[in-house]
Amino acid sequence: MKTRISDPTRREVLAGLGAGLGAGLRAGFGAGLGASAAGLIAGGAAPAVTAQLALQARPATLALRPGQPATPIWELAAASHIGNVRLKRGDRCEVVFRNDLPVPLAPVWYGLNSPAAADPLRGRRPTAPDVTETSIVSIPNAGTLAADFRLFEDGLKLPARPLPIIAGETNRVAVDRDEVLLIEEWRLRPDGTALPPGHAPGDTTPLFTLNGRTSFELSAAAGERLRLRFINGSQRSVLAIKLEGHEVQVMALDGQPAEPFPARNGALVLAPGARADAFVDAATSAPFLLHDGKEARQVGSLTISGKLERRAPLLPPQPLPLNDLPEKLDLKGALRFDVALGAPEAGWSRPASFSVSSNPVFRVRTGHTVVLALKNPGQATTAFHLHGHHFRLLDKLDDGWKPYWLDTLAIEPGQTQRIAFAATSPGPWLIESVVTDWAAPRLVRWYAVE
Repeated sequence: MKTRISDPTRREVLAGLGAGLGAGLRAGFGAGLGASAAGLIAGGAAPAVTAQLALQARPATLALRPGQPATPIWELAAASHIGNVRLKRGDRCEVVFRNDLPVPLAPVWYGLNSPAAADPLRGRRPTAPDVTETSIVSIPNAGTLAADFRLFEDGLKLPARPLPIIAGETNRVAVDRDEVLLIEEWRLRPDGTALPPGHAPGDTTPLFTLNGRTSFELSAAAGERLRLRFINGSQRSVLAIKLEGHEVQVMALDGQPAEPFPARNGALVLAPGARADAFVDAATSAPFLLHDGKEARQVGSLTISGKLERRAPLLPPQPLPLNDLPEKLDLKGALRFDVALGAPEAGWSRPASFSVSSNPVFRVRTGHTVVLALKNPGQATTAFHLHGHHFRLLDKLDDGWKPYWLDTLAIEPGQTQRIAFAATSPGPWLIESVVTDWAAPRLVRWYAVE
């Protein structure tokens, strides 16, 4: 049933790579609707907590203009971790969230994929200002995750940074270094302040950062095998990032292992919120080049210093351990639905006005396979994100699929893409649609697995 990618085209990768990180921790919309802690186990004795995480929504600054005052922003930060958050597959994590911002917020986790990862539709309201709440989050799968406030864009006064979250594999992966590379997009006004997404950009200037810097440097020794976890943390733009002069082996997409394949010309194309894990054998100093569809710019560099001596030569990268997603999908018996992205008459709404009393996109029984035909009727590329499940991107001419799992797609104007997933996570779940334009509103609908 599967078709193998050996040298994907840019269109295939653009359609196949996407972003967003699937399940919510505590997010809610409108009156009477909130979100529960992810991973709460109903009834019976709860398993022991194996990890603790203190998260904080807080004001911050970022040096986006060399020689000028730092730019005020908001951020989701991990008070108990230095650098990125690193957990392990199988953890049951106690999360203490403190909201030190003036609007109700909750971190929404993207990339978790199981009934234990509750969607923002279920449970309590977002956390009020100056309030601390505790919840339990289960980490059923390894991979590159993220948490952010994107579902609360309507209330943000400043752009907010996402927080990379790494769920480590049970057994060690054969790499020398494991590095997160978070790409972010900003719109700066002439006075140096930053405009949050969802507003007309006006006379703002686009700016991109890598790990919060306008010029990031990653140092390595020649011969080191690097696991680079690329995250497109921008809120609207499809971006291509390339490491010059190196072969880039794609190992995982959207937090799920893939059958390894080489990135075409060493470049990865990532929709807003998408993640891609790649293995790179460091060879020579080289720039990281970013392309936003209009122009290429250098956002960082790999600097080689020294050489790593090995007792034996490196073997070709082996596939990452799987995360218990189904090996096959029953496409013949699948339930099929057409979904027009962002069409006002189709029931899409902004998160602030969303209500679970609205009609779902579809309802399905647990265990069924679902095929969605996603149509973009608009004039610009639209990013689609599915909460609660990862999906396969189906081939155009038959019912084979690409050898990777995704939770997000970027769909070009007038195009239709078909996806398939096994409905294994009971509950009401969100889907998101947003046009890749800074002024475009984020829109949501929901579906039910019963």
